[in-house]
Amino acid sequence: MGRWLPTPTGTPFTFCYALLLTGTSLFADRADPDLVHRLLRESSTDVEHLAHHPLLVLVASALWIAGPALSPYPACFLLVLAALERRLGAPRTAAVFLLGHVLATLLTEVPVAFAVAAGRLPASSLHRLDYGISFGVLGGLGALAGLLPPRLRWAVLGVAGVALAQDLAELASPLSNWGHLLALLTGVACWPVVRGWEKERREAAARASGKRGTGAPRGAGASGEAGSG
Repeated sequence: MGRWLPTPTGTPFTFCYALLLTGTSLFADRADPDLVHRLLRESSTDVEHLAHHPLLVLVASALWIAGPALSPYPACFLLVLAALERRLGAPRTAAVFLLGHVLATLLTEVPVAFAVAAGRLPASSLHRLDYGISFGVLGGLGALAGLLPPRLRWAVLGVAGVALAQDLAELASPLSNWGHLLALLTGVACWPVVRGWEKERREAAARASGKRGTGAPRGAGASGEAGSG
């Protein structure tokens, strides 16, 4: 199981991010509830905050885990991002995560702004509580699926699709549920890019391995010649 989990040297982005999320989760569990609620409110990527402090809330909203710590998303975060980072490296994994997080947020919140402006939604829709890592995780899952063997790829997408469709059917949180689906599709749309990145990374590793391999015999040959003389 250890090889699936993040490590400081093998998957530094996932490992450090997991430590950060652990810290904010412990803080949210033990700090004054009013303070926690105020911080979460100020981190929310609702329309009001996106209009005035877009960069701040897009970053701050991804520092918290929405819901209980034993929900599926923290476990998926560890497994999905660690697997993706082993294939792509830290900077590109962070880019995929941020793309899913940011794009799904904008694709769900911008229509709300237009709907409020058109009078189809109440003004209170501009001030909803929206934070967490789920969009980024699902973006990473969609991208990772494109790097898996075909049978596993479609099995992963099938399970994720059924779960997201069930959430949509329950109508518990339609905006977030649509965001989850959009984040997954964002990851899927990244397949050509992430496959190119993985190929580039494999080729670089092969070249480095080849240089080490060709270097060893030369050293051994030189030693042998010196010894025979």
